[in-house]
Amino acid sequence: MTWHWAWRDLLRHRGRTALSLLGVTIATALLLDMVLLSGGIERSFERLLAGKGFELRVSPQGTLPFDTDATLDHVDALISALRAEPGVANVGPVLGASAFARRRETLVPLIVYGIDPDVQGIYQIESGTDLRRSDMAGVLVGAPSARRLALAVGDTVRLTGDLDPQIATGLRDRVVTVRGIADFVYDAADQPSIAVTLPLAQFLVGPRGADRASFLMIKLAGNARPDVTAARLRATMPGVTISSIADMVAQFRLRLSYFRQMSIILGTIALIVTVMLVGTLLAVAVNERIADIAALRAIGIGRQTIVRQVLAEGFLLTIGGGTAGVFLGVATARWLDAILTSFPGLPAAISFFVPDSRHLALAAAILLSAGVAAGIWPAWHAVTAPIAETLRSEAP
Repeated sequence: MTWHWAWRDLLRHRGRTALSLLGVTIATALLLDMVLLSGGIERSFERLLAGKGFELRVSPQGTLPFDTDATLDHVDALISALRAEPGVANVGPVLGASAFARRRETLVPLIVYGIDPDVQGIYQIESGTDLRRSDMAGVLVGAPSARRLALAVGDTVRLTGDLDPQIATGLRDRVVTVRGIADFVYDAADQPSIAVTLPLAQFLVGPRGADRASFLMIKLAGNARPDVTAARLRATMPGVTISSIADMVAQFRLRLSYFRQMSIILGTIALIVTVMLVGTLLAVAVNERIADIAALRAIGIGRQTIVRQVLAEGFLLTIGGGTAGVFLGVATARWLDAILTSFPGLPAAISFFVPDSRHLALAAAILLSAGVAAGIWPAWHAVTAPIAETLRSEAP
């Protein structure tokens, strides 16, 4: 009976109910988007880092991978020392550099990754074949590079490195063959990247690249814990920075803390708007029916029944607006994600709005609680109004 009365009362004033549902829908969409934004980019970044199974990164002291132009020196000795450590299954070096490809008379700038093809976690082959460790004449190109240079598997291209800015001539050239087209998982959209073997990348860099790498990627043995292994390596190798995925996510979180702050503020506003909308509608409905409620109480209808009816109306409004708000929130999240991920320098695989069942369930529980809580004051007013005085003042 309680739900029937609540539903009937909402249908009695359809225009007012529709406007309230619209307000709750918009507030719910905002709340949903802020919940997705609050930790979405962190979860996306964590999945991106863990996607290839490398749990630790080694970078120059005081930096994160590609945080600066600093490089690790004596890389061969460092890799040998790391591979001898308990719990370390393998180590993959990455040297980031810039080079140019000649296209007719034009030099096209490229981002070069020098890697060990047998131990790498920065690309996936889309077509063609992978490089071999000893390959000094092969290259993998990303789709943006392939488009700019009009390259396909089997084509050749001249790479120029160690460019002299005064004469705009490279001091080191190498003609290489395209072995395959690769998807570079950490690249920004349209970033022109290529991958070559580490020795070839060091050759293109010149004397500055000899026995150097930008960072190392460590794959652990199955029973090794990343936090324990990272702590032990920090103690034995104080000259470098050892970062676990959790460490890098924490640093990433600090740098993007304003997104979390903004999501908390806007999410709180959405909850306040929901409470005000539902509470206002229920207060108006109770004031309009105060005489009916007093009459019901006079004939013996209990206060609990009246309270349940008022709270049921708030629950129905919240459920109706919340359901519509989920669809609106998903649509706006996709639109906003397309805008935010278009910022220069962000990896194309990063997403700002990532669904998480725990956070969504928490948001739903908070929203429903807010909708029910909004009916507390109107319900209290309905059951505490003096019966006799109310019937006299409201009598026609």
